Amino acid sequence: MLFFACQKDTPSPKAPQLVLPAQPFDYSNLNYPEHFQTSFLDFILGNNLVNNPITDEGATLGRVLFYDTKLSANDEVSCASCHHQENAFGDPNRFSTGFEGGLTKRHSMALSNTLYNRRFFWDLRANNLRHQVLLPIQDPLEMGSNLDSLVQELATTDYYPELFTAAFGNDSITSDKISNALAQFINSITSFNSKYDEGIYNDFANFTAEEELGRQLFFERGLNCNQCHASVALMNPAALNNGLTPDENDKGLMEFTGDPDDAYKFKTPSMRNIALSAPYMHDGRFETLEEVIEHYNSGVTAHPNLDDRVTTTNKVGGPPRQLNLTSEEKAALVAFLHTLTDEVMITDEKYSDPFQR
Repeated sequence: MLFFACQKDTPSPKAPQLVLPAQPFDYSNLNYPEHFQTSFLDFILGNNLVNNPITDEGATLGRVLFYDTKLSANDEVSCASCHHQENAFGDPNRFSTGFEGGLTKRHSMALSNTLYNRRFFWDLRANNLRHQVLLPIQDPLEMGSNLDSLVQELATTDYYPELFTAAFGNDSITSDKISNALAQFINSITSFNSKYDEGIYNDFANFTAEEELGRQLFFERGLNCNQCHASVALMNPAALNNGLTPDENDKGLMEFTGDPDDAYKFKTPSMRNIALSAPYMHDGRFETLEEVIEHYNSGVTAHPNLDDRVTTTNKVGGPPRQLNLTSEEKAALVAFLHTLTDEVMITDEKYSDPFQR
């Protein structure tokens, strides 16, 4: 194991110690199983790897950056402060706490299988992950750093020059390399070891009767769940209006595009590990999966941009649809959503904090 003292100018007995394996963990071999191999998913995966392929050394550097509080202006928070491994790299708090104690305006999204994503943030304002990772670092509320100052600070450490050399061939530290390394690490966080994934190969013989009913409701019984949470990745690259009661101070996608037709549309998150990533929605308004299901069951509100899949007319802006689920059906949906939890991902050491604090 390699040990590095994580410190600034003055040694401190309380300074966290960086502990990395002598040989990097395997990040580059993604090992996506056969049921992830579809023409659509392979197309997205291939395009996202073209400009920034994952290497073991690059993702190792990204892991250190992800957990290092040096990326914030006052060394108080890291990327991991808002993305906890045990919470599927989401935040159990409704809003995340920034470097000076302020709260974010939106709930922190969980992270996994990001290679199958094309746009990021609830309002899709980041075109790719390499763009996205630098924005929280510079955000005046979240991490408050200046990239030029950050580059200079990282260059003075006793471990980053060596890590950048291993990842990129020289010890030159730049914001582009920081973003590439962070993106490599985040893109390496894969999730495909759930009970649901196992069931795909045994016709769901491993499911209880309740879980199977929930699976059928989600995919096969006209609820349209899988039309928005699509493909085996159970995500959607689009921002949609799902009938939440609007907060007039939050315009959703319209904040980025300026188009009134995008008002109160938000990115559709993946359902994978959803049982671990409460609270839910862009503003964390729902604390439980039961509340989320009840929203779609009876709480969808009218809006000119309401997505056609939650209307009675199958037209955008149509009357809200009520599912009228029974108590048994609602419980079955919750049971099914718990089968999407990947215990391997949330305990894998290669995704964990490399600093001993």
